[in-house]
Amino acid sequence: MISALLCIVIGSVLGGIARYFVSGAVARRLGETFPWGTMTVNVSGAFLIGIVGALATHEASLFASPNPWLLTVTGFLGCYTTVSSFSLQTLALARDGESLRAVGNIAFSVLLCLAAVTSGFFLADHWGG
Repeated sequence: MISALLCIVIGSVLGGIARYFVSGAVARRLGETFPWGTMTVNVSGAFLIGIVGALATHEASLFASPNPWLLTVTGFLGCYTTVSSFSLQTLALARDGESLRAVGNIAFSVLLCLAAVTSGFFLADHWGG
């Protein structure tokens, strides 16, 4: 039980730090009139969870064990991805009269995240054996 909680804590700390740096770097590069940083974090997180999900289906995989899964998926990716930020930013766009941008954020985020998780799963499933 302690090792499981420790894995979640370590993963969460690393995921939060990664989220801060990735989202900030993208926002500084592309601007903050559209939530590109949040979308980048969500799409890359979906891609990574696709890879880990595929690897977990292989018995010999590290991710088939509980603690690596807890560290990576529950901790790191749970803290790295930003669905709550996505929701708040979409609401802010809509409330600011930016309906088209709000709808674009929803559509692109969902489509890109589904494509990313599918791609990650496919790559890891075929690459990992």
